[in-house]
Amino acid sequence: MPDVELRAFFDRALQASFHDLALGNDPASPYLADLLTRFARTENLYPCGLVMPRLETVVDLLLETQAVWEDPAHFQPEHEVTVCRHVGDFTLFMTGIFRERVERTASTGYYVAQGKRAYHFVSEHGRASSRATAAAAPLYRRLADQFERYAGTLDYARRVYFVDHPRHPFFQLRFG
Repeated sequence: MPDVELRAFFDRALQASFHDLALGNDPASPYLADLLTRFARTENLYPCGLVMPRLETVVDLLLETQAVWEDPAHFQPEHEVTVCRHVGDFTLFMTGIFRERVERTASTGYYVAQGKRAYHFVSEHGRASSRATAAAAPLYRRLADQFERYAGTLDYARRVYFVDHPRHPFFQLRFG
């Protein structure tokens, strides 16, 4: 299934979920649809890192952000922002779409705390920046402040609207 069709599927499912849950037309809905579309490809879910060839866990991602500061010759503050955004996206995705796996293999509270912290960092970085990232700061702040609500909406969408899913590898993902 092409990404455009998959994005439209996720957009419809999320809009319906927000409506069903009486949450209205939420401004984060397009971002969440983009997140689901992006993570339909495992190379986006588990990106390459500087520390490790493939970042597969929250701990791997946190080690990646720490590595940015350890080598002054390769200091890249924008890389830290990118990794923090990914921490937020990964933890939101996992607690929303694969909640049972997170409950079985990790601490949901840990994922929520790290996701909120990461989105808050991205928001504050954007707010302090005079670049185009400043425009997205309110969205990341919203994701941080309402993390559990968005994870719950993703979980609801999965349970209600992904049941008769298309034959896409995204829906075939299985974890440990």
